[in-house]
Amino acid sequence: MAATTNDPLAALATHALGFVRDGDVVGLGSGRAAGAFVHALAARVRAGLKVHGVPTSEETARLARELGIDLVGLEADIALTVDGADEVDGKLNLIKGHGGALVRERIVAAASERQVILITSDKLVEVLGGRGPLPVEVLPFAVPFCRRRLEDLGLKPTMRMQEERPFVTDNFNVIFDCAVGPIGDPAGLERAIRAIAGVIDTGLFLGTADRVVVADGDTIRELVRKRR
Repeated sequence: MAATTNDPLAALATHALGFVRDGDVVGLGSGRAAGAFVHALAARVRAGLKVHGVPTSEETARLARELGIDLVGLEADIALTVDGADEVDGKLNLIKGHGGALVRERIVAAASERQVILITSDKLVEVLGGRGPLPVEVLPFAVPFCRRRLEDLGLKPTMRMQEERPFVTDNFNVIFDCAVGPIGDPAGLERAIRAIAGVIDTGLFLGTADRVVVADGDTIRELVRKRR
């Protein structure tokens, strides 16, 4: 375990820099923890580290450009992606997407050799779903149909709003935040939601994280996925 600073996100970001090597292509996640990592990475770039970034959202892309990180696309081989999560269970399954970037986050993670997740200890849960809603991204055309089908699954979908209008993702879709409660079968629920025509993606990220770095009080600890 390593000691943290008074800012747990800054401590997580600094710790994650240890996974980055000169010349790497790094997936840049979205959200507060990922934003802290982008700031920390940019400081290393200014000190001479040579890396390229692949952003998971337009917001992250803007931040990285402002801070001087060179950006590339998915044609590059991504060594690792550093991102955050909203919930993490004991098997390192995740709920993501409260920032609205779940589709691109999944694509960049899938294109990466490794995914490192940065969280504070309050994001650790025994069972996914008990801490907050499950985001589901859907095509605007399919909103009424998807709402009914999500309700048929026992979910309680609420359209995510921004300034009294539906929140629009970087992919020009909308998001239902679904009250789910504790999810007994995450894989089964993911399959059922993905089977709905018009659903683009869900916030369930199962088996994607290789390592979760946790800021827990005044220490940093790592959780590593067990490989079969």
